[in-house]
Amino acid sequence: MSKSVRLKDQPLSERPRERLAAHGVEALSPAELIAILLRTGVHGANAVDIGTQLVKEFGSLQLLGRASVPELQAFKGIGRDKAVTLVAAFALGQKMAEDIQRESPVLDNPENVVALLRARNRGKNVETLQVLSLNTRRRLIRVDEVADGTIDTVMVHPREVFRKAIAANAHSLVLAHNHPSGDPSPSEADVRVTRDLIRAGQVLKIEVLDHVIMGLPTPERPRDYISMRELGCLA
Repeated sequence: MSKSVRLKDQPLSERPRERLAAHGVEALSPAELIAILLRTGVHGANAVDIGTQLVKEFGSLQLLGRASVPELQAFKGIGRDKAVTLVAAFALGQKMAEDIQRESPVLDNPENVVALLRARNRGKNVETLQVLSLNTRRRLIRVDEVADGTIDTVMVHPREVFRKAIAANAHSLVLAHNHPSGDPSPSEADVRVTRDLIRAGQVLKIEVLDHVIMGLPTPERPRDYISMRELGCLA
């Protein structure tokens, strides 16, 4: 069996730190992110190998994140300093998640959705579909723009919508897009695409709560948006 290649012996562009700097965290596996915290390996194993073994040993990142310093030290290749570093990193991530949950807006009505998105949609001259991933309390996890279209239509495939929602571990989602014409009334295509996405969400157990369309207010129509749920278009 061939020996593991130590991080210092890897080409510079292949090392986790350099790859993260060049391509972002999405380019790294959990084991490689752990390797950055561990810095170097011991006993002939490199840090990526140790990270892989840690995740396998504990069964998941969630369980690994609950491990104590003594529990981590019992694992071959993890000394006190490395154990403390891992516990601190997971604790910091948990505190950040708690802060985000406290600060994220509750998006349980179309007014809140539009208040969040109005500024970013102002001035757009093509339709852009936005996916708002929500947790179990309908608080925002993230907003993703998944498709741009022409001045009066936007084309989207369910996999593009739900890939973002699954990555965010979303419990439900709200769809939103703009109508550059100013009239937020849904088109037949808007209704058809929304119903397709609702059916896809039912298969994936991710509920599509609403589809909000934003336009411009007029004296006759002071509200600058519509909720397709309120219109009864989601049935």
